[in-house]
Amino acid sequence: MYVCLCNGLTDTQIRGAIDAGARRPKEVYAACNCSAQCGCCTGTMLSIIRDQPSAPFQGDARG
Repeated sequence: MYVCLCNGLTDTQIRGAIDAGARRPKEVYAACNCSAQCGCCTGTMLSIIRDQPSAPFQGDARG
């Protein structure tokens, strides 16, 4: 299903970006080599981000 018509992004592409570590719409756009245009898709994109289980953060363990 197309989520972003301006950039031609599908839900599969968005989920792939999330699997690769994207946690915000800006990061999804960057992972898909595009940028926000009209912004109408960001609500749907945020819903997908919130609903998709993500791997735990593997960041720096410095305390």
